[in-house]
Amino acid sequence: MKNILMLIVVILLIWGCSGPKGVVSLEPNNGDVATVDSIEYELIVMDTGFETWYLLQDSPTHYRSQQYYEGWNRQYVSAWNAYANQPSRRSFFQSIIGYESNVDYGFELNHKLFYYFQYVEKVLKIPILPNSPMSVVF
Repeated sequence: MKNILMLIVVILLIWGCSGPKGVVSLEPNNGDVATVDSIEYELIVMDTGFETWYLLQDSPTHYRSQQYYEGWNRQYVSAWNAYANQPSRRSFFQSIIGYESNVDYGFELNHKLFYYFQYVEKVLKIPILPNSPMSVVF
């Protein structure tokens, strides 16, 4: 009986290790396929209150163009990073924001980053820019 059981185990082991059958191998086609930029960016905010506030403020009726957000974000990031390099202001502006003006981050990230700066200025009452946009509806 032990020999029959051992024989069945060996047969099942050989059958299980024989490899898959009918697997199709897909090779990349270097012909007509256009390459798409697959880099994705993510905005990580450590303030837990921001996400709730952002969801309440995020409305298509308040949307501006991506260029609008990029223009303000360049100014905000420049001021933020300047504050982060000042020892007297490091208590809040601890980290440098790595925002490059020549990179297309897309509408969503620019929108959310802009609204984070609005959150800091309007809700937390920490001024970043002396001439921040007044036309934003909250």
